[in-house]
Amino acid sequence: MLRSRTKTFKSNIFALYLDKIKITMIKVSDTAKKKIVDMMKDDGFDAAKDYVRVGVKSGGCSGLSYELKFDNQIGENDKIFEDNDIKIAVEKKSFLYLAGTILEFSGGLNGKGFVFNNPNANRTCGCGESFSL
Repeated sequence: MLRSRTKTFKSNIFALYLDKIKITMIKVSDTAKKKIVDMMKDDGFDAAKDYVRVGVKSGGCSGLSYELKFDNQIGENDKIFEDNDIKIAVEKKSFLYLAGTILEFSGGLNGKGFVFNNPNANRTCGCGESFSL
């Protein structure tokens, strides 16, 4: 019980200083940028003003899984980043899990889709869609 409270306390303190942190939270590769721009256009979004929302949720075979969707609104708990001309929205609760992640796109024979190269993940599943810390 004490460990859970300590983690929550540290997360809350970190969230207070999150707005002061000036780092590139998620990097976007050139191939991912091209695919994001094309997909946003197909879905009625504008990459120049809308956002790619990236998050982490419970689930998947390794415990946590990634979320990726397009959005045109920002919530009060969102932190906004930009890399390679792509605007990225991340909820503060997902920040620690995603710091330093590189978003790439793979279109090879082994599968097609977005790939999260996350330096924080200790273990990932075979499909690459879930991870654990």
